[in-house]
Amino acid sequence: NNGDLVNECLRKENGHEKEYAVEVNKPITEDFIMKMSKGVRIYNPVTNKYTKTLPCMLKQTSKTTFNIILKQGLNHQIRRMCSAFGYHVMSLKRIRFMQFKLDVEEGKYRLLNNQEIEKLNTNNHNY
Repeated sequence: NNGDLVNECLRKENGHEKEYAVEVNKPITEDFIMKMSKGVRIYNPVTNKYTKTLPCMLKQTSKTTFNIILKQGLNHQIRRMCSAFGYHVMSLKRIRFMQFKLDVEEGKYRLLNNQEIEKLNTNNHNY
């Protein structure tokens, strides 16, 4: 219920981590992991130009799934990054934002504890 703090958290310039669980349509290769983590040249329809995504962290979790941590949030970024290597995203779920695991059921919420609020205020000292 603190709009200023929420806006500070969501501003892309602040580079907060967003973690996603991704399933693709075919087996993941080491080459795919390496190239994806270095940044990918993708078309940005907002600017009508090609752009290179920022480096990110990937961890393969099964034959066709991986977790990716971004500090950037372009529209459909993960789908477009995967597509650049011939992969189609079958499922995509955000599992973490900053230090918050997103494990609350859809339509539900939970209150932040004092430690989480303190960390938020510390991470967002511009607020």
